[in-house]
Amino acid sequence: MTVTVVTGTDTGVGKTIAVAALAARAVAAGRRVAVVKPVQTGIGGDEPDVADATTVHRLTGVDVREFTALDEPLAPDTAARRQGTTIPAVASYADEILPLRDDHDDVIVEGAGGLLVRLDTDGGTLVDLVDALGKASPGVVVVTRAGLGTLNHTELTVGALRARGIEPAGLVIGSWPEAPGLAETCNLEDLPRVTGVPLLAVLPDGVGTLPRSDFLSSAPAWFR
Repeated sequence: MTVTVVTGTDTGVGKTIAVAALAARAVAAGRRVAVVKPVQTGIGGDEPDVADATTVHRLTGVDVREFTALDEPLAPDTAARRQGTTIPAVASYADEILPLRDDHDDVIVEGAGGLLVRLDTDGGTLVDLVDALGKASPGVVVVTRAGLGTLNHTELTVGALRARGIEPAGLVIGSWPEAPGLAETCNLEDLPRVTGVPLLAVLPDGVGTLPRSDFLSSAPAWFR
């Protein structure tokens, strides 16, 4: 029973849909899955964002948990300062995540934004959470874009993980266009080549709008 941590090379790369796809693949294998979003921002105001955990549950039906929610759609530490509140140290989330293994075969943790976004008011990042999880988390899945610029962003993220002694478990392209151009086609081969990290899955653009039954039945085919 392991904990898979999912990060992105940036915000808006398809991280939440990738988490849902990982969960759906596990469900198809008959496994009990929990998805955790330690820190969610953007849930306040007149037009709040749909929480990532809500999206994952809509697509998969798996058990979802959200520990900290902040109003403004900003980096968590910025949102917390502006809201006049403090949020728990990143390492404390490990104490809430690890017991979930008792009742689930797979626990999937979604970060916020990119790898080094500060998730608490003490400067803790997702890398610090991976450290706190210890051997329970064998690696990190990196969700990346398909198009031009993704090689640089992905190599930087992979390099930051390796600098902390964490070997990425794999890459996921979060949104593959219906009509890919030259850059996307080349990146399909170049991403694993330049990073030395296997490409686990390629998610078609728009699959986050599928009904749950279609998402669950289709997801396993997106993995390599």
